[in-house]
Amino acid sequence: MAPPRGAPAPVRARLRAWSARCAALATAAALTAAAAPPAQAHAAGNPLQGPRAAKVRFFVEPDTNAGRQARVWAAQGRFHDAALMRALSKISQAVWFTEGTPQQVQRRVRETMRQARRQGAVPVLVAYYVPGRDCSQYSAGGAPSERAYREWINAFARGIGGGRAVVIVEPDGLALLSSEPWCNEGGGGSTGRPEDMSLVEQRFREIDHAITTFAKLPNTGVYVDAGHSAWQPLNDYDAGYGEPRAQLGIVSRLLRGGVAKADGFVLNVSNYRADAELIDYGVRVSKCLWLRRSTGARECTDADLAAVPDGRRDLTPFVLDTSRNGRGPWTAPEGAYPDPQEWCNPPGRGLGVRPTTRTGHRLVDAFLWVKRPGESDGQCTRGTAGPQDPEYGIVDPPAGQWWPEYALGLARRAVPPLK
Repeated sequence: MAPPRGAPAPVRARLRAWSARCAALATAAALTAAAAPPAQAHAAGNPLQGPRAAKVRFFVEPDTNAGRQARVWAAQGRFHDAALMRALSKISQAVWFTEGTPQQVQRRVRETMRQARRQGAVPVLVAYYVPGRDCSQYSAGGAPSERAYREWINAFARGIGGGRAVVIVEPDGLALLSSEPWCNEGGGGSTGRPEDMSLVEQRFREIDHAITTFAKLPNTGVYVDAGHSAWQPLNDYDAGYGEPRAQLGIVSRLLRGGVAKADGFVLNVSNYRADAELIDYGVRVSKCLWLRRSTGARECTDADLAAVPDGRRDLTPFVLDTSRNGRGPWTAPEGAYPDPQEWCNPPGRGLGVRPTTRTGHRLVDAFLWVKRPGESDGQCTRGTAGPQDPEYGIVDPPAGQWWPEYALGLARRAVPPLK
């Protein structure tokens, strides 16, 4: 602003000083804005965010394993057990899509959307078809190629269309890469050496494509899986195993997988970590994402994270899978098993907090039931010769198969209790 002509000299001097100060402040503001990372890319119609989020009603499938089990046990006179299964069947759970041609997945997604509209509800949909899924272990499968995966994802998105939905992108897809040394030793991955990392780069492209595709939908919330609080560290690390094999921490994986295009990330899918532990970890991941994007830092120290204000509006939100974590994780007795597999059908667990957007934490968009309680984690042997699971004295059902007695145990030990 120039001083007005004809003003006395002292006035002109004060105006010039004021003008210079304003210019300096404007320059500083511009530099600050340029240095700050872009705000998280949110879909305007994400059902889990905004003023309407508190009133979201989640979709409940009309026909479930728990509902069918309730009828069987009621006919057998197991009335209390049947009542627990009936209560379980009325709680919203995610609908998983794990196979099929593009045409088939489009039809199945479209039918789920139709059923949800009839309830006036929002479905939670899981895309679980990435090539090389689960390192060819318990939940092996996925698309035969990157091109096939892209076509499948595109069809999945067409099935959603303009409807309201939440999509969980590829559980374990980033937390478990083919470069993990144990993954290679199990026959499912690469050696982890730079010349053999094409599968890892392909995985990042696939996850990025899925996020980008779903994020274009007008009324869909998109959350990419980020493992859980007892899995990958925030920062990159040396995996060891007798030779240096640099591994990416979860923040690097999220950034390279395209999390900035998503509405957030998801923690604890198919696991049992406690809510408080997960929220603490999720906040640290969110702050580290902000630091990495805003400062170009290669890692996040505790001091760095503590310096980021909790109230920043551009921190990345997240959701939690609370389906089976009501009693937290299981710790096997010391020395009981060569490999306790504490994540695999652990005993004594219980259902967790019911699906809701009323989480009590600004960065937690929702508690969801992503893993379907009662479906087996796999055929666990806990490092023994097997084939029985020594915790139960039976051969566990294959991954994803309904296990009635395990479902009943989760329901009996639910926290809070089932009504």
